[in-house]
Amino acid sequence: MIFDVEVKITLKDGMLNPEASTIERSLALLGYTVNNTKTSDMIKFSMDEEDREKVRSEVEDMCERLLCNPVIHNYKITVIPQETSCGCSN
Repeated sequence: MIFDVEVKITLKDGMLNPEASTIERSLALLGYTVNNTKTSDMIKFSMDEEDREKVRSEVEDMCERLLCNPVIHNYKITVIPQETSCGCSN
């Protein structure tokens, strides 16, 4: 079975986020008032596995080893099975 995987990576509370600060300042220069701006990264890919929990476990390992720095980042994993039927009638 093919699973679509999304990993959303955010900075932990209290971590300096210069990108978000720049966005907030730039929006203010354009006349918009926004507060508490945060940015995140989204990584999407597909995996071919039999078990959804195995996919989740492997992706957690990927996050801890490569995709993010667990000292400064939080991550959220979403695993969605791909639809296998095309909706066609024979």
